[in-house]
Formats: sequence, structure tokens, C-alpha cells
Amino acid sequence: MNIPPDVDTLQAGWVFAVDKPLTWTSFDVVAKVRNALKQRYGVKVKIGHAGTLDPLATGVLVLCVGKATKTIPHWMETAKGYRATITFGASTASYDAETEVIASGAEVPAWTEEIWEEIHQLFTGVIAQIPPAFSAIRIDGKRAYAEARKGNEINIPARDITIHSLDFISAEGPIWTVDITCSKGTYIRSVAHDFGTHLGCGAYLSGLIRTGVGDFTLAEAHPLDMVLSALKKT
Repeated sequence: MNIPPDVDTLQAGWVFAVDKPLTWTSFDVVAKVRNALKQRYGVKVKIGHAGTLDPLATGVLVLCVGKATKTIPHWMETAKGYRATITFGASTASYDAETEVIASGAEVPAWTEEIWEEIHQLFTGVIAQIPPAFSAIRIDGKRAYAEARKGNEINIPARDITIHSLDFISAEGPIWTVDITCSKGTYIRSVAHDFGTHLGCGAYLSGLIRTGVGDFTLAEAHPLDMVLSALKKT
């Protein structure tokens, strides 16, 4: 990868994408790269990411360095692409695999073109979505996930988000793979949960890859170890 040749070029602004590793938080990635930049250039620089990815997700995480941190709002506003793996017939409190998986006991309907067309029509365009209780949204000044982990009941209001496109990829028994392009603020975990609610059998997000942020694609996202290696002084 091409890295800034000197500190002035770095401070002028650098934007690149990392393929976030599984189980890492977005903050973990920023902290690791920030430390590598300090080691290479000998100065502290501003760095931030343009849109949090959950620890159990991988894929495109846009990092902005130096004056480019001013472009973070731009990247936040751009459409995001995801490849989601959804498991039907069970649910979790977090809507993903972070918390206990509880079988619903309900029959999971086999995928058909008719079922997909129905889901496609219901979940494409502007829709009202309720974010997961296990999310960083503040309710009465408190993080929702903190209250959820205490077992407290949380009332999170629905908000409008936009699903620009929804494409079926494959189905293997109760596990579907779909591609989603959506607006900022969309929780793919909630999309999976809502699919299961609609079909009456429950569902949760069992895998997620962010495939795009604005103009950045997964093919342009560098593995984190490659970034850290490139930043080491030779």
C-alpha cells in the first residue's frame, strides 16, 4: 500500500480502508494504527473511523488521518454495503451471535421466490426500524447496551432508514445470505431480526461483512497486519 512519505503529507490528510478483523472493535483498530503512525512519524496525529463495525463483523472500515478527519461526516453519510448471513429458527437478545442463541421451536419456511419477493417489497426503500437494545444509542442519557446487560427494559423508538437494495445470494436450509445496500444508521442486526419476525420463526445475524463504504470496496480494504507492516520503519 502507498503510505505518506513524510509527516507533512500525513498531516495534510490520508484516507484509506482497513478490512477489520473479526472480534476487534473499531476503536481497537484506530488505537493500533494510531500507535503505528506515532512510531513511524514520531508525532501524534488525529485519526478516526467513519462508521463503527460491531466486533463480530469484518470488512471495510474507513480511517481518516490528519486534516482528513474533517471528511469523516462525508463518509458517514455515504451508502454502506453489507453481505449478511441470517440464521432462521432462533433468536438472540443482541440480534447477533454475541448473546445466547435460543431456538424458537417454530418451523422455518423453505426459501421460495414468492417469500423472497414478499420480503424484498416489505424491506426495500424507506422503512421504520427499531435499533437493537444491545446498541450504543443513548436513551435518557444512558447507553442502551449498558442497560440491556443489566436486564433493564429499554424502549427504543423506531427511526426511518433506507434500504437502497436487497439482493438474495443463497439459502442453505435455515441460513440465508443476502447483500444489502443501505443508508447510515441502519442496523443489519435489526434487519435480520425483522426478517425472522415477519416469517414467524425468529432469526438472528450470524455473520456480517461490510463490503463497501461510499467509493471504498472490500477489494480496496487492506488487511490490518499489512497496514501495520507497511508503517514499520525499514
